[in-house]
Amino acid sequence: MTDTLFELAAYGVLTLIGLLAVFTLALGGWILYAWMVDVRQTQHTVRRNFPVIGRFRYFFEHLGEFFRQYFFAMDREEMPFNRADRTWVYRAAKRESTTIAFGSTHRLDIPGTVIFVNSPFPSLKHDFASSGPLTIGEHCRTPYTTTSLVNISGMSFGALSSVAVTALSRGAAMAGCWMNTGEGGLSPYHLDGGCDLVFQIGTAKYGVRDERGLLDDAKLKAIAEHGQVRMFEIKLSQGAKPGKGGILPATKVNEEIARIRHIPIYEDSISPNGHPEIRSVDDLLDMVEHVRAVTGKPVGFKAVLGDIDWIRDLCRAIQLRGKQVAPDFITLDGAEGGTGAAPQSLMDYMGLPLNQSLPMLVDTLDEFHLRPRIRVIASGKLITPDRVAWALCVGADFVVSARGFMFALGCIQALQCNKNTCPTGITTHDPHLQSGLVPADKAQRVKHFVEGLVQEVGVIAHSCGVDEPRGLSRQHARIVQPNGDARRMTDIYRASSFHPGNDLMPED
Repeated sequence: MTDTLFELAAYGVLTLIGLLAVFTLALGGWILYAWMVDVRQTQHTVRRNFPVIGRFRYFFEHLGEFFRQYFFAMDREEMPFNRADRTWVYRAAKRESTTIAFGSTHRLDIPGTVIFVNSPFPSLKHDFASSGPLTIGEHCRTPYTTTSLVNISGMSFGALSSVAVTALSRGAAMAGCWMNTGEGGLSPYHLDGGCDLVFQIGTAKYGVRDERGLLDDAKLKAIAEHGQVRMFEIKLSQGAKPGKGGILPATKVNEEIARIRHIPIYEDSISPNGHPEIRSVDDLLDMVEHVRAVTGKPVGFKAVLGDIDWIRDLCRAIQLRGKQVAPDFITLDGAEGGTGAAPQSLMDYMGLPLNQSLPMLVDTLDEFHLRPRIRVIASGKLITPDRVAWALCVGADFVVSARGFMFALGCIQALQCNKNTCPTGITTHDPHLQSGLVPADKAQRVKHFVEGLVQEVGVIAHSCGVDEPRGLSRQHARIVQPNGDARRMTDIYRASSFHPGNDLMPED
């Protein structure tokens, strides 16, 4: 018995030694091969000067994306979203406590910081009210009335996985908010949850295009017949890439996506930079009227501003033609908006951020007495209560977010949206990676995120002395100036003649 155990032990040791020897030889062979390749190649100086070892540079460079956010970055310094903001969304989505202790890590002396004006007589609990219903497109055949405050911005099936779209659809239905389809067309996954939908008409007209890529009225009418599709949004541009169409790599254009978009399979899906039939403000109004006539539903457009001149031209054209031709809403995206893929030159340097463009848009519409005829929907990094409350103070009727809902689904800001390797299954079509995202579970998180966000915006409103979020106005916020003074928003911008919730249109 002892001899048998000794023999087994000896056999095990010899086997281990053999495996180690094979591994060592294989490793040594690879190192020799890598060294020979590195010293001979001429493309990478580091690898040529430091063969084999230089290869680890790329490995550590990749790991740095993850180490920075977990180990080295401070709570408030990471971009595009810092840890404090992401943590708030994660906690709200999980229905965990969003309270903090000891003191704020938020700097209050940085120019541009928003500070809300607390009332000495805050609203009491019995005064609290829910956001009332607002109607968009009241003159349409089928207007849209909703009480939603925070909604899901445009993210197309293709850019997002089927399980992610399904979870968002179900969560939106439970939260009572709308979901924008993005420019990729209407998929079964958008319809899965039964939520209200905004169909986005992108520059490539995916889902409603003919063989030449132009708008197909028959397909447009068929989309409108879906009861869940409540509005149509004509996408002119988005904050992350104004002047550049959508980009979906060929690796993501599978058979199902190609069928929904009405495009060839396994070919890059690249949208035009703009709509060929919209080359002026009059063309834009013509398109709005046409889509509204075909569908009978509210129609607006999405854009990012570089200046306000063309909006003024639009308002003058509306005055000449009559308010009936006006878009029912404008979705304003800030330059800080995100996307799955865009040239860095556009993402970093093109367009105005929302904190500049939103007051410009609201003031211009007020100047021409076009609110509430035209509702304003704000978009651009509005994922926390302070940012949503600020947008309402400026004059937004509604807020939409894309990346906030991605965080609610579990996004870890891995910055791989433009690849097919998203580790959380949100922006990939890899079945293995998608399997980690369970729609039934994540839908609950979407619902909780909406509820938590609206609740805490309400907390800010109540502290300011108003009974519900849309009661916030410019007198309720201050903005820190370069000299350190926090000036009331009404001293920086003119007091708005109309703010959301008041449906009395000023007379011309």
